[in-house]
Amino acid sequence: MFKSIFTNSIGTLFSRILGFIRDLLTASFLGANIYSDIFFIAFKLPNLFRRIFAEGAFAQSFIPSFTAAKHKSIFAVHIFVLFFFIIFLLTMLVQLFPYAAAKSIALGFDEQTLELAAPFVSLNFYYLLLIFGVSFLSALLQYKEHFATTAFSTGLLNISMIGALVLSQDKTSSQIVYYLSIGVLVGGFLQFTSHLAMAKKKGLFKLIIGGFKYFNDNKTEVSISRNRFKKSFIPAIWGNSTAQFAAFLDTWLATFLVTGSISYLYYANRIFQLPLALFAIATSVALFPRISKYIRHEKFEEADKAFFMAFWFLAGLLSLSMIGGFMLSDEIIWLLFERGAFSALDSDNTAKILQMYMLGLFPFGISKLLSLKLYAEHRQGEAAKIATYALFGNIVLSLSLISPLGALGLALASSLSGFILFIYTVKAYGTTRFFAIIRHKNALWLILACVVLILILILFKELTHDYI
Repeated sequence: MFKSIFTNSIGTLFSRILGFIRDLLTASFLGANIYSDIFFIAFKLPNLFRRIFAEGAFAQSFIPSFTAAKHKSIFAVHIFVLFFFIIFLLTMLVQLFPYAAAKSIALGFDEQTLELAAPFVSLNFYYLLLIFGVSFLSALLQYKEHFATTAFSTGLLNISMIGALVLSQDKTSSQIVYYLSIGVLVGGFLQFTSHLAMAKKKGLFKLIIGGFKYFNDNKTEVSISRNRFKKSFIPAIWGNSTAQFAAFLDTWLATFLVTGSISYLYYANRIFQLPLALFAIATSVALFPRISKYIRHEKFEEADKAFFMAFWFLAGLLSLSMIGGFMLSDEIIWLLFERGAFSALDSDNTAKILQMYMLGLFPFGISKLLSLKLYAEHRQGEAAKIATYALFGNIVLSLSLISPLGALGLALASSLSGFILFIYTVKAYGTTRFFAIIRHKNALWLILACVVLILILILFKELTHDYI
């Protein structure tokens, strides 16, 4: 288990380091203004789907159904054809009505800004077709307990976008956004081809080709498997993606705020997403196929043992990351972004928002882990209800806090919704079972480690106060 988690974490770290280099260059070239806001809006919807599909939500619905299917190859191809057709139609609609698509994402933009954003929204949307192909192949590779390709492949997207930024030096802001958009598509193509190559190496081509060859055979059995998947997919997507929808809601509401607010939220959320992806998502993706197999074969003791080990591993990393990110927010943003067009004022605004996001790191991360039990037991509907409570709370809190606190209030509302998600997820997991885990001597050591870290960071900030 820990080998898989380590592979995922290293791959995620590699990709996120490249992502920070990309963001550093984007901040330096574009700063925090209308053009950076336009690009983040244009990339927001396909990137939202990338996170939903690629970071476990699709796999957590697909893998249990695929495992239970009698005719796996036919079932897999049926699901691929269904989703590809839907996404293709959605992509064509965006190409036909780019202004309407831009307005649906950025309702607060004025007409002139929407006209500027529309072509970039339609261009970036092609990435969605590519990332679905990546997610489908990734789910099959996860079933084979191969995680490295997916973990490292996001780095290809970031390398492509970094290359686009380098080539766009001395260009106008509009041209930089165009280069970045092309970089997104090239990166998506590279991700897809890398997964194709690994799928061939793992012998999955035979499964896929067989699925197309016998597509119309065994209709009754395949229909049962397909219906099982359909019933679980929407709840699984909804239940697994609260943090992503919260971030999307932040961006949508931020279009009504002062220019630069979208960029501040984007950069701060990128920092927040690093430990969430590096630890919580990496652990969940690595653990889920094993948990699914344990529960399917009624090996409940082994499943509980795996949960126990993963919980304390994750709780320690998330707690220390949350404290460090909150207390060192100024230093982190200054180090990563304050150069070129990104001013000291931009750094200060982004750092404050980062603090609000970091408050929700622990509840979001632990909820991600505990929800695995629900998905493995085909309780996707219950997970969806929990996510709905959290999202409703987020909407109410965002609308309440946006007026007095602006972008800061949106980030705080997101974190508070994480605690709503956490409370309901613990209840669904089993309050007695959860408290049995935390009533361990590890809890005392974790509290002590957090106190020591706080003292060290206070001392560090005092010593470096005059330098930053």
